[in-house]
Amino acid sequence: MSEQATVLVVDDNSDNIDVLNGILRPFYKVKAALNGELALKIANSKHKPDLILLDVMMPGMDGHEVCRRLKASPITSDIPVIFVTAKSEIEDEQIGFALGAVDYITKPVSVPIVQARVKTQIALYNQQRELENKVKARTKELENTRAQIIRRLGRAAEFKDNETGMHVIRMSYYSKFLADEINANCDWAELLFDAAPMHDIGKIGIADNILLKPDKLDESEWKEMQRHVDYGAEILGNHDSPLLSLAVEVCIYHHEKFDGSGYPHQLKGKDIPLSARIVAIADVFDALTSKRPYKDAWTVEKAFNYLDEQAGKHFDPDLIEPFKNCIEQIKEIMTEYADEHERTTYGNE
Repeated sequence: MSEQATVLVVDDNSDNIDVLNGILRPFYKVKAALNGELALKIANSKHKPDLILLDVMMPGMDGHEVCRRLKASPITSDIPVIFVTAKSEIEDEQIGFALGAVDYITKPVSVPIVQARVKTQIALYNQQRELENKVKARTKELENTRAQIIRRLGRAAEFKDNETGMHVIRMSYYSKFLADEINANCDWAELLFDAAPMHDIGKIGIADNILLKPDKLDESEWKEMQRHVDYGAEILGNHDSPLLSLAVEVCIYHHEKFDGSGYPHQLKGKDIPLSARIVAIADVFDALTSKRPYKDAWTVEKAFNYLDEQAGKHFDPDLIEPFKNCIEQIKEIMTEYADEHERTTYGNE
């Protein structure tokens, strides 16, 4: 027998929740939230709901804003949303569908309508996931070829920058591990895995006398160095391809810092795309734990301490613990893709 699907009911009126719970409980696992904030927290949890029944008129964060945030995040964008509301004007329905909802149920609810529409949308959701799995299986060889090309592009920037040869491979794995740990959409996590190696491709456009300068850069040189994010975006160009679009996003924003002190746009907090917040952690962690001509490799423990110190400053504090939870996978990659003549230590210095 297949596992029951989970439906999240969001309504600020507990009586309405009780009604929907009574209708759905015989067929599904039902979770409930009395406000938008709690709904987003549940939707972003490790065990995501398979469908959300969402009230529109709620105090604080209304249903439209909840839906907008769900669809804007790669972690929750694929969860189908059905609005359940007393607002039945055509304009209201248009707004809901424009935000990404799949259906619209008016109050007072009809038992057979709720059951039928929930059953239909969950079946469509499962069918979509099954089709996506089949497509993935059929295109695996193409994806592998694409991934190899992308990694070679990333390596091109490393050769110019004198970086270690396996850096882009390791940090791309770390990025995917973190994306998976926060329960991001599987397809998006795979795209991030392929896009991450191109984060510094723009360094190809930086003159050697600046890129390889052994001394501290002066102000004009530092400004030119920062332009590698713009050069990277120019190299990758504007495309409809989700992969290249994500690569451009990572390229432009991975030097932004959570406190707004990064570059090029001094973005703060969650205004920085999730992809760039993830890559920033993966990139810096690998740089710290890798041997360079000017420094020895840090231990994992020392690097983790640095991430803790920079939480809320350089890095998104909500991503640090999930990244540390990936320690066993990280260690495997550090060993499998270690640079030649380099041995990484995992314990204390």
